[in-house]
Order: sequence, then C-alpha cells, then structure tokens
Amino acid sequence: MMAEIGSGKKLPAGLYVVATPIGNLSDISARAKEVLKNVDLIACEDTRMTGKLLGAYLIKKAMLPYHEHNGSLQRPKILGKIAAGGSVALVSDAGTPLISDPGYKLVDDAYDNGLRVVAIPGPSAVVTALSIAGMPTDRFLFMGFAPTKTQARTTWFEAEKNTAASLVYYESAKRIAGSLRDAATALGPRPAAVCRELTKKFEEVVRGTLEEIADRYETSGPPKGEIVVVIAPPGKHDSETAGSDISTEALLVAALKHMTVKSAAAFVAEVTGEKRKGLYARALELTAEK
Repeated sequence: MMAEIGSGKKLPAGLYVVATPIGNLSDISARAKEVLKNVDLIACEDTRMTGKLLGAYLIKKAMLPYHEHNGSLQRPKILGKIAAGGSVALVSDAGTPLISDPGYKLVDDAYDNGLRVVAIPGPSAVVTALSIAGMPTDRFLFMGFAPTKTQARTTWFEAEKNTAASLVYYESAKRIAGSLRDAATALGPRPAAVCRELTKKFEEVVRGTLEEIADRYETSGPPKGEIVVVIAPPGKHDSETAGSDISTEALLVAALKHMTVKSAAAFVAEVTGEKRKGLYARALELTAEK
C-alpha cells in the first residue's frame, strides 16, 4: 500500500508518472506537488522547463534529462535507481507524459523488470480540448502531431475518413491553415474546432467547418500559441459532398450505434440544424424499438 504522500517520508520505490500543467500553473494537483517534493529524482523532457515549474513551488530536486534522443542511455540509470529502492518521477514539458511525449519505452521496461509504476493523473491537452470543443466525445481518436508536408498530411487524414469518432490532433500555428485545408480535402466540410492556448490568458476556441476555419487563418495569418484541433465524426456533411441524400432519421440511427442518446441527438442537431429536443425524443423511441 502506498505511503501517505506529504508525510515527509520516503516514497516506496517506483516510477511515478506525473501530469503537470499545460499552461496555468494552478492546475497542478496537490498530489503531484507532494510527489515531486518527495521523490529521489525527477526524469524530465527538458530540465529548464521543469525547473521553472519546480521553482514556482519552491521545490528543489535533482533532475535527469530524459527525451527521445537520450532514452537508450538514460533508461538503465533510471531503472537501476528504482531497482535499488529509489523513487523516480517522470514528467514531460507539459501535460500527461507518454501522450505524444517521451516515456513509453521507460514505462514498458519498468514493467518488464518487475518495477512498480504509479499514475499521478492531471492535465492533458487532448482531454481539455475535447471538453470545450463541442464535438461528440463518446468516441475519439487521438492522432498525435500532423505530418508537415501536404501530401503526407492529406493521406494521413484520408486514412481516417470512415472512422466513426471525433479526430483530435496537435498542430503548429504556422501550419494550421494548410492543415485544415488538407483535412477538408480529405474529409469534406466537417465541423471542427481549433483550441488554442488552453488554460492560458488568451485561451480561444474557433469553431466552424474545416474550410471556414482554414479561410479564417489564411486571411488573418497564423495565430500565436499551441493548438489542438478537434474534428467531428463522419455525418451528413460528408454524404452531401458525395451527392447522396441521407435522411435525418438514418443519420440518427447511425449515430446511435456509436453514441449515447443524448450525444447522438446533439451531434445530429449540429450537422442538420434540426431541434435537439425533437431529435432526442426520436432517439429515445428508436432505442426503445430495439
């Protein structure tokens, strides 16, 4: 059983995977702070970034750089320290480690060596964006960072054209307009949301179709800050571009295969413009008929 964190006692040996703020430092959990205070070592993506976080909370702790370029060299050191009875925290520059950040191989090797792995959950840009994008969340696919070249990016999107889930990916500000344009080419005029500077002073969510948002950024130029893009699942907007005519009823039936009644009604209301209340009532009827 895990010792009480914050007691000032040495933590049990293990690898502690610690989520840190993605912007607002106040989002760090009390548990995360106490773990960072009490571990023997912090393995971090960038000691400068983690140093700023530790400094904000007056935490002085030995740090070891751990990233994709030095992982093979540092893993034996980290695993050896834990095997000898030490406690090591793994953090990324921001958010939850392993979510498009280094750490997978370290966690995998820890398990292979019979070592303890402990999750200290907290902020994640993916989940934060999904929570405020206004897109269906019953099913979603996190795709990581988009390719940098147009052809590769278009192919990347086309591979998920029929995936019945919201698509979530990271993009740089300078490539956002081209990225959205390529997504529109591959996926059609789907609803989307560009979530920028999450939890920070200038947090912003821009919603519209992929083409509309691409037009916006082509006109205004690249925005500032870090970006998460959320794209709605396939729906009526896709079938219209193919020249077919899918009824609202058929769309609702399809949505109910992958979503709750409430989410299915909300999604169909968004893509068709029909009243959510009526769609919800019909969705309940369709569910009862099964």
